[in-house]
Amino acid sequence: MEYRKLQHSDLTLSAITFGAWAAGGWMWGKTDRDQAIEAIRAAYAEGTTSFDTAPIYGQGESEEIIGEALQDIPRNKIQLLTKFGLRWDLTKGSFYVHSQNNQGKDIDIYKYAGKDSIIQECENSLKRLKTDYIDLYQIHWADPTTPISETFEAVSRLIEQGKIRYAGVCNYNSKQLAEADKAVKIISDQIPFSMVNRETEKETIPFCIRHEKSVIVYSPMERGLLTGKMKPGQKFEKGDHRKDNPYFTDKSIIKTNDFLAKIKPIADEKGITLSQLVLRWTIDQPGITIALAGARNKEQAISNARAGDIYLSNDEISFINKQLENL
Repeated sequence: MEYRKLQHSDLTLSAITFGAWAAGGWMWGKTDRDQAIEAIRAAYAEGTTSFDTAPIYGQGESEEIIGEALQDIPRNKIQLLTKFGLRWDLTKGSFYVHSQNNQGKDIDIYKYAGKDSIIQECENSLKRLKTDYIDLYQIHWADPTTPISETFEAVSRLIEQGKIRYAGVCNYNSKQLAEADKAVKIISDQIPFSMVNRETEKETIPFCIRHEKSVIVYSPMERGLLTGKMKPGQKFEKGDHRKDNPYFTDKSIIKTNDFLAKIKPIADEKGITLSQLVLRWTIDQPGITIALAGARNKEQAISNARAGDIYLSNDEISFINKQLENL
């Protein structure tokens, strides 16, 4: 595994960090708790030391699973990343989305990052994660009803109290990131990025490069689309958010698979999977520090972690980029 230091910090993460959204089940159809715990432990055994989660993932279940899976690992051997700012248990802030929890009960989710709410969320996360500090605490989505200065004043207080080590943001554009950085030192922005979704290359990633912010990318496999395992007519379980996602139409799947077939010879020559090739390409892109990779079982976790051991030459990266121009 390759390890990378987040800029302006002493926080070093595994280049492939375990993303625990799917482990929480919410919006992924369901979760198998035992399999999720096994996957997390397998990832650690393969060199993954960093684990990213959020309270909203399963409404606390993902954090609980992370806490249970890693409770016997020395705390200084792992890095715990979690988030705040999405509430399903109150109706303050800005309405975000109507959803269902893992039990099929209707819930309304709000973007809310008021000071008292953040303090409460942090305490709840610490308990679920079975830890006394969080390495990187990130706002999940911007809350338009709360001044950014108020939000990060609370985060600054948590740093002073030793409950969190560093502050990060998720899904922030350059303007929001600059505003947050005035209140407390922001070391990272977690944003979407994949071979088929490169919008953040236009503004956010260049901003982070110029201002020395680390970039953590989520959905580098585009929720499974880039594994090459998706076929036209793909069926998803009830509650799976991919069911109506435009990336998973037959046309999109066919187009993506045609592209993957063109780069598969590189994977074959190296004796690796397409997923591993995609992950390695991702962390080799300019400005990108860390890629989050989710896994719902032991085999996926091991495969993802081993992507951190792969080497791609400049010629191989250039060839992949050339094929992407036609995607």
